[in-house]
Amino acid sequence: QMQLVESGGGLVQPGGSLRLSCAASGRTFSNYAMGWFRQAPGKDRAFVAGITWSGGSTLYADSVKGRFTISRDNAKNTVSLQMNSLKPEDTAVYYCAAVQKLAPVTRPTDYNYWGQGTQVTVSS
Repeated sequence: QMQLVESGGGLVQPGGSLRLSCAASGRTFSNYAMGWFRQAPGKDRAFVAGITWSGGSTLYADSVKGRFTISRDNAKNTVSLQMNSLKPEDTAVYYCAAVQKLAPVTRPTDYNYWGQGTQVTVSS
């Protein structure tokens, strides 16, 4: 089993920034591509960003391209999501997830492990 614990969520004004972090334990972190997903009330869980096992390649949803940046530190077993220029429509619970593949995928059902989620609220 892999345990994933997110942190860094909160309330931020439109145009502001937040940095989410996810700490992994229990499995060899570098064997997994990582993804960030989000789920707003009444909506399905949606892919936000993903990163390959090495950190050498990333993938983003169109809605966050140019605003969000995913990164990972395999020495510290962490993956982060830097969120800039936040909009009210970014409000959601954000989850990190691990998939035992070299590259991230966008379908939630493909992921092996999930964190408990952290709330991000963008509001004035």
